[in-house]
Amino acid sequence: MSWLVESSKTSIVCYFLGYALYNVFFHPLRKYPGPKLWSISRIPYSLCYMSGKAHKRILELHEEYGDIVRIAPNELIFCYPEAFNDIPGHREQGEEEIGKDQGFWKEDSITLTGSNGQDHRRVRRILSHAFSAKAMADQEPLIKRYVELLIEKLKIAVAEDKSQEMTSWYNWTTDIIGDLAYADPFGCLETSSYHPWVKLIFKHIKGLAINNSVAKFPFAQSLLKMMMPKEVAKDIRAHHEFNQAKVAKRLALKEPRPDFMQSMITAQENNLISHEEIVANSHLLIVGGSETTATVFSGATYLLASHKAVREKLYQEIKTRFANQDEIDLLSVQKLDYMMAVLKEVMRIYPAVPSAIPHITPPRGTMIREEFVPGNTVLGIWPWPMFHHPKHFAEPEPFAPERWLGDHKFEEDKRIALQPFSVGARDCIGKNLAYAEMRLILAKMVWNFDMKLDSRSENWLEKNVLSFLWDKPPLYIRLTPRNMS
Repeated sequence: MSWLVESSKTSIVCYFLGYALYNVFFHPLRKYPGPKLWSISRIPYSLCYMSGKAHKRILELHEEYGDIVRIAPNELIFCYPEAFNDIPGHREQGEEEIGKDQGFWKEDSITLTGSNGQDHRRVRRILSHAFSAKAMADQEPLIKRYVELLIEKLKIAVAEDKSQEMTSWYNWTTDIIGDLAYADPFGCLETSSYHPWVKLIFKHIKGLAINNSVAKFPFAQSLLKMMMPKEVAKDIRAHHEFNQAKVAKRLALKEPRPDFMQSMITAQENNLISHEEIVANSHLLIVGGSETTATVFSGATYLLASHKAVREKLYQEIKTRFANQDEIDLLSVQKLDYMMAVLKEVMRIYPAVPSAIPHITPPRGTMIREEFVPGNTVLGIWPWPMFHHPKHFAEPEPFAPERWLGDHKFEEDKRIALQPFSVGARDCIGKNLAYAEMRLILAKMVWNFDMKLDSRSENWLEKNVLSFLWDKPPLYIRLTPRNMS
């Protein structure tokens, strides 16, 4: 019997040795540079992904190995500006789409972001009505109402304590998206506190990091389910049940309203979308429309509070442009050139989606940068490393909005490298609404408050932990109301 055990051990050793040798010397991706251990097994990349600082390690890999790096046996990452066109961009006629990696989007396979090409186009046509210029004009009174409530509640809070934890306040503006998706806000701003479901949204995002790290390993999903604590499983069920209840309540409304759901309701009446797709896409819109904008607001507030000259220049632009606060609306804020430069620089330094959303080559392979990439190869572009690479941006670490306004120091910058929203055939459907909302809220904040960094939040950016999106630490800002009409 002992010989059988020894034989089994030898076979296992030979298998893994053969697997390692194949990945390094015979795999179709062997010509691409990268750390040898990473090409042998996915384990090093997964450990890096879960470290909380993967964005910095990925930048180091690109600086060491170049624009295209092999980070796992069957995965490549790209860091040259044209990659945004080469991978998620529109393909030539007759070429297959480089689609989303379904292993990554398994839980979102019927949503706008995770569906296949044909379903994506159908759902996008339906939702596009909710994000048109006319829809945004109709939605403006609702959006402004919540922005005014945010300012009103902040003034009350600041009267008691000038130092406010701003990530929570910006997370509470989820009420805007809650109303646009469900016609039923969460009441976070009204109560100045978290609704339990909003807390679950952010727990859900943290869970993505673990899922994405192990999804490619055999039996990983089964093991995760077996090891999942009962309380976590209970939270997941509650999360889905709450979403379904919110959707049902909105569907029961008879009067049409200018929100995200209306276009899906009309499409359902014409048998163009299923109930399951409505539920899934409602959840997607809530997560996509709340967490990312809250991240940009937090980053903008930290950077403005840390840079007095930029803060004052932005304040002067707003004060000069508007005679009173009532003139600040979704249309008028589009004329604030310096504010747009500030937001671009915020999203370069602190992108709302800092890590790669993986794509996968079609089974027969495809051409990328005049090189053939084999089929079923996972491809990724990490925005944070792209935006911080010195090949693309001069002095990439300092906060310098002037780089977007023609300053000669930055004339060699590769500005097309900044793509903070998804691009190409699946570009972000809510980009225009996000920009309008960000400019409106930031203009109102700067009009009403001066901002200074609380000592508790020194080096706040460095304290952020990456778990697919940012796990943001508390951001304490001292707000001083301005004496303006």
